[in-house]
Amino acid sequence: MPGTVLLVEDERKLCDLVRCYLERAGFAVLSTGSGAEALSMAHSAAPDLIILDLGLPDISGHAVAREVREAGSTPILMLTARSSEQDRIAGLELGADDYVTKPFSPRELVLRVQAILRRQASVDGAEPAISSYGDGALVIDEARRTATAFGQQVTLTPTEWGILVALAGLPGRVYSRFELINRVRGYDFEGYERTIDSHVKNLRRKIEEDPANPRIVQTVLGAGYRLGLTRDA
Repeated sequence: MPGTVLLVEDERKLCDLVRCYLERAGFAVLSTGSGAEALSMAHSAAPDLIILDLGLPDISGHAVAREVREAGSTPILMLTARSSEQDRIAGLELGADDYVTKPFSPRELVLRVQAILRRQASVDGAEPAISSYGDGALVIDEARRTATAFGQQVTLTPTEWGILVALAGLPGRVYSRFELINRVRGYDFEGYERTIDSHVKNLRRKIEEDPANPRIVQTVLGAGYRLGLTRDA
């Protein structure tokens, strides 16, 4: 599973500490303290995952995350000194797959990186399976990890993909936020049950014709979410 991690952190001591822990776990680590350089490295080196500090000196981490997400689906784990729920939600709405609030345990950070990449690897190694829903309105190709909504292929983050595949496993079945957390992330985390709504919001922007009136991922008030389409024969 170990691959290449791009570490974007301008605090030198913290950067060196995190690099040390990641390298001990077998990862190749590229690092920079500049947002502009991070964007260049993300393009040229194609890392397997980006650890991104939000408080960068030149370009904000939010701006870096936005450009990375517009370019593709590379997993992003955000580092933030801000602890409010709204700040965490803002990061998730930009497409981050996870976040860690400073100060943090470097060992926990490595475990989170491994968890994200493990989910990615399990999807990439899945048996070929193409499923169609709603007379072709949604098509999921699990082997290639692609989804097509209303005839348009969409690019999903690992977390968005995990939510969609979980819901599509049993169309119409209502999944609570807690169930989705555990299916998609493999662990729970204080406050995360509420912030999963941000990932659903991002997912709807990509797959719904009208995100304000979703046909595919529907909310069941007081219960959670379900896939609103039936599987095609």
